Amino acid sequence: LAVKDPTAVERANLLNMAKLSIKGLIESALSFGRTLDSDYPPLQQFFVVMEHCLKHGLKVRKSFLSYNKTIWGPLELVEKLYPEAEEIAASVRDLPGLKTPLGRARAWLRLALMQKKMADYLRCLIIQRDLLSEFYEYHALMMEEEGAVIVGLLVGLNVIDANLCVKGEDLDSQVGVIDFSVYLKSDDDIGGKERNVQIAAILDQKNYVEELNRQLNSTVSSLHARVDSLEKSNTKLIEELAIAKNNIIKLQEENHQLRSENTLILMKTQHHLEATKVDVEAELQTYKHSRQGLDEMYTEARRQLREEAQLRQDMENELVVQVSMKHEIELAMKLLEKDIHEKQDTLIGLRQQLDEVKAINVEMYQKLQVSEDAMKEKNEIISRLEDKTNQINATMKQLEQRLQQAEKAQMDAEAEDEKLKQEYVNKSESLQNEFSQKEKQLLQLETDLKIEKEWRQTLEDDLQKEKETVSHLKTETQEIVNLKKEFLKLQEKNKQLKSICEDQEAALQELASKLSESKLKIEDIKEANKALQGQVWLKDKEATHCKLCEKEFSLSKRKHHCRNCGEIFCNACSDNELPLPSSPKPVRVCDSCHAILIQRCSSTVP
Repeated sequence: LAVKDPTAVERANLLNMAKLSIKGLIESALSFGRTLDSDYPPLQQFFVVMEHCLKHGLKVRKSFLSYNKTIWGPLELVEKLYPEAEEIAASVRDLPGLKTPLGRARAWLRLALMQKKMADYLRCLIIQRDLLSEFYEYHALMMEEEGAVIVGLLVGLNVIDANLCVKGEDLDSQVGVIDFSVYLKSDDDIGGKERNVQIAAILDQKNYVEELNRQLNSTVSSLHARVDSLEKSNTKLIEELAIAKNNIIKLQEENHQLRSENTLILMKTQHHLEATKVDVEAELQTYKHSRQGLDEMYTEARRQLREEAQLRQDMENELVVQVSMKHEIELAMKLLEKDIHEKQDTLIGLRQQLDEVKAINVEMYQKLQVSEDAMKEKNEIISRLEDKTNQINATMKQLEQRLQQAEKAQMDAEAEDEKLKQEYVNKSESLQNEFSQKEKQLLQLETDLKIEKEWRQTLEDDLQKEKETVSHLKTETQEIVNLKKEFLKLQEKNKQLKSICEDQEAALQELASKLSESKLKIEDIKEANKALQGQVWLKDKEATHCKLCEKEFSLSKRKHHCRNCGEIFCNACSDNELPLPSSPKPVRVCDSCHAILIQRCSSTVP
């Protein structure tokens, strides 16, 4: 016969004991009334069996003084895996009477049973076998399938309501011994087997319904969470879709704008290219013509190279002078253009100032018209108020006259009363009626007096208000007068500015006419220079007489050579002088082309 594994036998025995204890506890609880106390024997036996199941295969840990073997370590691990177990662990640690880890573990089991979550807590613990391996051996009950079976059996305890007092109970010193006599069968048990089967079926159905309800609650909560997340995502997607649509519309508008700008740029570039092509062709033609002329000059220069070797240095010096003069002319032109631009800018600024002054004049004229209208209205109001005051004064005088008459009547009545009293003392009864009538008249006169006084008070108040309005209108008229003075001052300033602007415009017109004349002169000089570019200078040996006076050159009549047209004049004929900003002395100018004349050296004089 094969020898069985003793650990497997222990696990099977513990599983059977757990089945018996759980079954006995449920049956006794159903017959007893389902609400159990801590003194109930089947409940005590259940805790003992659970303690033995949890202790099976527990690793021995070395402490400072002795070896330690408790189930509090794995149970304490539950609060990390199942957040709802934190309350139980905290309440167990806070219990004052517990000193040992075993007592804390026993209290934890009792609290878990009261919460009806012992199966849930132990299921979380069994799933994490890698963490349980720190506390249990590999062959322990909690590491094998028997542990899962026991957890499934514990689900049936949810039908039991336990009311256990953990605070005052001595859980540290309890002895955990299993009482097997409770689980032995008797004749009564055999007789009530059918009843127990029915009860078990009912309990199984109840457990199934509760478990199903729990699962449904969990699925409902998960579905609610999913619905919330889907709604949030849907709203986010709707917002993103709206933003995307807006972005698409904006991008389409930008695309249309960019396309239109692209077409405009293409048109501009095409026009620019055509213009540049025309300019390049014109420059090429001018370059070709100039190249031909330069080739001809080069051939002539090569022929005359031997003869003009001595004159080469003079020609180079004259060329340097001509270049410098050309640069000076260009600089003068640039300076003139700058002056023109600056004067144009000043003209534009003055015109802007003129427009602003005109706008201010128009505004002031409009304000003056508005103020004159307001003045007319206020004068009319003042005239009306004066009429009212006159009427009020007339009524006041009438009221005063009436008051005086009433006072006189009252005095007369009093005098008459006194006389009647003295004369007709005996006839008092006959005169009582008249006295009562007089009293009534007095009362009426007093009431009339009060009414007139009140009316007079109201009229005085109205008069005071009218006086205030008149004073306010006077202040406004004073302000209007001040505005008229300011308007007159502004008109004078406007006239001054107009005169200044007219003077500046006249000065600018004169400058523009002078500049146009100078530009025309410069263009004439340029055209003359272009026309005379192809001509060749006359030789000194050949030039013996002046071009204008036809007299022979001598020491007194020196030669003056034109650098453009090549003509030679004497100093008497070339009297035209032109001042230049670069030279301190005036320069002689040719009569025909207005170019600068150069004096020949004495060696060229025949």
